[in-house]
Amino acid sequence: MPFQTPLAIAIYFTIWWTVLFAILPLGVRSLHEEGDAAPGSDPGAPVAPRLAMKALVTTVVSAVVFALLVAVAKFVG
Repeated sequence: MPFQTPLAIAIYFTIWWTVLFAILPLGVRSLHEEGDAAPGSDPGAPVAPRLAMKALVTTVVSAVVFALLVAVAKFVG
């Protein structure tokens, strides 16, 4: 491993949050788009955000990105 453990954790944590913010808007439908907005509710609120699925996808994508980063760091030296 080209990184010390605390640095590797910090890098993975940063990658995870960056990927999460990229994945969050994917597949989200708003109340306005569904025509399901009740009076007093925010029309931009998501109908079914599927946060658990997005967290799982974020973890997998982040692991792949982190593995690529480690491979490049080992290759470059």
